[in-house]
Amino acid sequence: MKKIIGTLLPILFFSFHLLSQNVYPSNWWVGMKEQKLQLMIHHKDIAAIIPVYKISATGMKLAEGITLKAVHQVDNPNYVFIDLVIDKNAKPGVRTLSFTKPGAPFTIKYELKARSKENGKTRAQGITSKDFIYLMIPDRFANGNPSNDVIDGYRDKGNDRYSMFSRHGGDFKGIQDHFDYFNQLGVTALWLTPVIENNTDKMKEWGNDIAGYHGYWFTDHYQVDKRLGGNEGYLDFCNEAHKKGIKVIQDAVYNHVSKQHWFVLDPPTKDWINNWPVFTGPSHREETLFDPYASAYDKKQMLDGWFIDHLPDLNLRNTFLANFLVQHAIWTTEYFGIDGWRVDTYKYCDEAFLNRVNKALETEFPGITIFGEAWVNTPIANAYFTRNTMNIPFKHNANSVIDFQVCFGMLAGMGLSQGWTDGVNKLYMTMAQDIVYKDPMRNCTFLDNHDMDRVFSTVDEDVAKLKMGLTWLLTLRGIPQLYYGTEVLMKNKKTGLDGASVREDFRGGWSDDAVNKFVAAGRNDKENDVFNYTARLATFRKTSSALTTGKTTQFVPVNGVYTYFRYDVKQTVMVIANTSDKMAKPNWDSFTERTNGFTKAKDIITGKISSFDELQIQPKESLVLELMK
Repeated sequence: MKKIIGTLLPILFFSFHLLSQNVYPSNWWVGMKEQKLQLMIHHKDIAAIIPVYKISATGMKLAEGITLKAVHQVDNPNYVFIDLVIDKNAKPGVRTLSFTKPGAPFTIKYELKARSKENGKTRAQGITSKDFIYLMIPDRFANGNPSNDVIDGYRDKGNDRYSMFSRHGGDFKGIQDHFDYFNQLGVTALWLTPVIENNTDKMKEWGNDIAGYHGYWFTDHYQVDKRLGGNEGYLDFCNEAHKKGIKVIQDAVYNHVSKQHWFVLDPPTKDWINNWPVFTGPSHREETLFDPYASAYDKKQMLDGWFIDHLPDLNLRNTFLANFLVQHAIWTTEYFGIDGWRVDTYKYCDEAFLNRVNKALETEFPGITIFGEAWVNTPIANAYFTRNTMNIPFKHNANSVIDFQVCFGMLAGMGLSQGWTDGVNKLYMTMAQDIVYKDPMRNCTFLDNHDMDRVFSTVDEDVAKLKMGLTWLLTLRGIPQLYYGTEVLMKNKKTGLDGASVREDFRGGWSDDAVNKFVAAGRNDKENDVFNYTARLATFRKTSSALTTGKTTQFVPVNGVYTYFRYDVKQTVMVIANTSDKMAKPNWDSFTERTNGFTKAKDIITGKISSFDELQIQPKESLVLELMK
């Protein structure tokens, strides 16, 4: 790459409309803690349009409150990168960035906006252990605006609810129409799979032509997919969610983009993408990143391998690309007011880049939450990708992590198998290894997601087992996340179709649905039972200081009975689950360190108050008890 420092003076005059599509970021804000800003300009032969001039060390005044520091030309003449400094006292408004060359004036209309005064209050709040997250695929949840199902100009114009590989038409308006449903369920945060534009053809996966309905194939970072509602629809969605007391988590993908992304079709530099002589996938072995004996080859393959052949792997070590992605994350958070980020394929990304983007987000939005999604094999690996207590050469700074290990522990316990390290003992052992986390209360716990078998099918459609999992999910430490439809017994296992079989529509989200699971009348008795169970637990959790911010004491499972306490100075909650095939009674003599001073327990589901001696737990039963004096 060639760096050219010069007094920049462009040549042509472009309309604001054209530049809004060719300058990235498309706007910025005054009052940012980081005053540096790098503009990417993408236009045919722009390097010839913007000439080279010398700039002093102090920079050149370009417009009111904006100083030009450098111009960078790169391998591709269709790109120029411009380094600016926004004065800390700059005022909001549209600036004309004028670059002159004899006979060829060139100007950019660029807007600096005022930052939101609601950041950290009603927007950009962060996600905490007081929240309950609901994960959904927008395309499969509810269709509130059928007029945007097909968009002129997009490559894929398919929309077919009867094909699991096609788009189905769900959108932001459909989700907004059901905000009251989330309030009823006790949900406080929505995590949507990616909303960024996926203007792609159908791609070949698992022998099928599949649409980018899930959102993970980005084609333009600064455009929200118009089939969901576009930028305006997303902004309205975020604003209305916040009015309903619901936070928003956006799904980020730094590792890769679609092969039809505009900056892949016309890459700025030769090393924009991690290229290989032949297609090379990652090993998926996260151990290569912290293994003290790991080879350089294995680490490179893990980080630079392409996830799939139509998803080019981004070279996050490229400074210009890294700047583009960091600024986009900040732009998105400020523009839409999202409260947290879930970072997809976290373990496949350049580690220094991840720390940089996380730090940049926390600098501008001190309360923001960043969940690293790393599907890993051990608690040590899980802790490696977040703030931890381990003495290791590289320390990740993500303030939260998706807790796959607790998920696997809960699934093992729900399976009701027994053994020294099996069944509920696996959950106990996993929790015992929380010593590797700096703050395990920030871990995001879950029973399943869009890449896994649905939990109701995993437990062979046994409602008692599912309730046990929901009990653990909503009472163990951390931030619980529920996959859409679990509360109404949506089921299915993956069938080698890249998850399509576990991503069905939520029935009632389309006007022609025969049943409506959003209302009690549309649910059968079992579905209402599980919905009500989930809602009662979640509602109790909202006001329970013991569950949301309290400490934990767990006891070694005995004969398949697992007991733990969540407590603080205000409240003590006892959770007991019987994973055996026999009725059990608590051994109260074992629990005196936590039960001393209490004589009764209130079942938070039924409201029944019992003395300790009266309590017994049936096979596959789990109880959440608030202790009383």
